[in-house]
Amino acid sequence: MRFLTSGARTQDSGLSLVQHSLLGFISRNPGCRATDISEVFGVHRSTVSRQLRHAVDAGWVEAGTGPARAGHPLRLTDHGATVLEGAVVRRLDDVRAGLEGWDENELERFVDLLRRFRAGIDSDDRTPDQNDGDCSA
Repeated sequence: MRFLTSGARTQDSGLSLVQHSLLGFISRNPGCRATDISEVFGVHRSTVSRQLRHAVDAGWVEAGTGPARAGHPLRLTDHGATVLEGAVVRRLDDVRAGLEGWDENELERFVDLLRRFRAGIDSDDRTPDQNDGDCSA
């Protein structure tokens, strides 16, 4: 489970899971604010702030002007969009490579298991994980 959630970088020095998620969210929601990200991902604002600081310093994200109380609207820079696009292509290539050689029955079973897994995640009656957000757990 740690392997799936650790956010470790890929061997090709791509984005971590956290960075990929952050850039993807901003890409899909231009003008969003740090508070929006905190709310959607269920993490503390300080965690989002730390990640955003790195993304801004890397030139991936630009924080627009606006009242500080409301938070600054965020958007991907051209460089950030290029980095995200490259990461998406690499991850899709990884998935294709991982599924290479699977027969139709194996693919159908895999899809069924993913749907079952997803249904469990989306369930409202699951017990909250006390370690949510803690990659070391």
